[in-house]
Amino acid sequence: MCYRSNDAGFRLGTAAVLLLASLVLASVSLVSPARAQTVVTTVSVGHYPIGIAYDSGKGEVFVANEYDTTVSVISDATNTVVKTIGVGYDPTDAVYDPGRGEVFVTNEGSGTVSVISDATDAVVANVSLQFGADPVAYDSAKGEVFVANEVFNTLAVISDSTDAVVANVSVGRNPVAVAYDPARGEVFVANENDGTLSVISDANNSVVATVNVGYGPLGVAYDSSKGEILVTNGFDNTVSFFSDATYALVAKVNVGYGPTGVAYDSGKGEAFVANEDDSTVSVVSDTTNTVVATVNVGTYPNSVAYDPARGEVFVTDEVANAVTVISDAASVTTSSTTTSTSTASTTSTTSTLPTQSTTSTTSSRSTSESTTPSSTTSQTNSYTTAPTSSETTSGSQSATTTSTTTEASTSSTGSTSPSGGTSSDLFYVVAGGLIIVVVSAGIVIGLSRRHRKRDMDFETPGSDPGENGPT
Repeated sequence: MCYRSNDAGFRLGTAAVLLLASLVLASVSLVSPARAQTVVTTVSVGHYPIGIAYDSGKGEVFVANEYDTTVSVISDATNTVVKTIGVGYDPTDAVYDPGRGEVFVTNEGSGTVSVISDATDAVVANVSLQFGADPVAYDSAKGEVFVANEVFNTLAVISDSTDAVVANVSVGRNPVAVAYDPARGEVFVANENDGTLSVISDANNSVVATVNVGYGPLGVAYDSSKGEILVTNGFDNTVSFFSDATYALVAKVNVGYGPTGVAYDSGKGEAFVANEDDSTVSVVSDTTNTVVATVNVGTYPNSVAYDPARGEVFVTDEVANAVTVISDAASVTTSSTTTSTSTASTTSTTSTLPTQSTTSTTSSRSTSESTTPSSTTSQTNSYTTAPTSSETTSGSQSATTTSTTTEASTSSTGSTSPSGGTSSDLFYVVAGGLIIVVVSAGIVIGLSRRHRKRDMDFETPGSDPGENGPT
């Protein structure tokens, strides 16, 4: 998120930039390449779309609508919704399994995975997991599906032939994104709250490396052309490129504010990054590791999927209840004016957020929603919305804002059964897209997905772990 300051340092820094621009005297006319990525259309879907997957077998896009307990199926030929499928509670992510022609949808609230046949667009199986099941990836070599759990910090491995869990792997804190690397047979898990990637071998389902990444990793994708792993760092507004052979940092690219989802465009060798906090998508070349275009989209772009058959990118907008369709059209030549300039830098130090104390409040919410096209349920939940915490934030801002957050909070965990639910000292409820975890001492932890950073800041990690390779 972006904070603004009205202090003198900020105003002087802005004035210096404006002065530099006004001193440009000489200019020459040059021909330079400009990107032609354009928004093709916007498709209305369900309430709070957050997860998205492309089905290459049917030429369809599956969109998980978190608040509707549905999945919208979009035809990429007509860019219209052709089917709405009822699934579990709080669907948050989806992945396509080409080996079986199925789509796996994680239901964070009900702790299940809905398996949808793309031949009938109907749910053909449900896999029981623990509540908090969220990001998902498909392993084409093993015919397995990997589902991370951001509550219990684990990764469940599901066989797509039996729809049964075959392994559970412990990963870092708050795993919020998963990607599969077919070249090396490895799964990369972005752990938001400790700023790491867990690297898992699909040969033995064990962690083979832990890689320090940026501040608040929220999205991860595999670049098949360069053999690199792309990680969006939601709290320092960057994308990091790592070698999948050495896990070393190759490049770090500044993008928009609050980057979340990312998808790799194999047709153009580019990455499309959804910047949730400034309503844009950054297009990053994997050849030059630079932003080559910025596309204005909806209100809060979140997840991204690439459609290679049509050369289009689909971006969910969680607030507008829509999916934006972007063409990845090739570069075009345009005439532009370039000026001779000198390099200058301006630095200002601002307090991005004052010291504050947040006290928990209690509220009661009633929700009524359709769980399938033919049935309606009504649910009332009473819950505490946030724990007591104190927080101090300081930051330094120039072209890109970074920050360090010191936070005091209390949490507790308890044992659970494999299917989630209650135990001797922990229970949970789901309310308005948030999983509310309550332990016996009365401590409350609120969890959702990547949008948690905007709604509930007490989950923010304490400092930028840096990007120093494997640990």
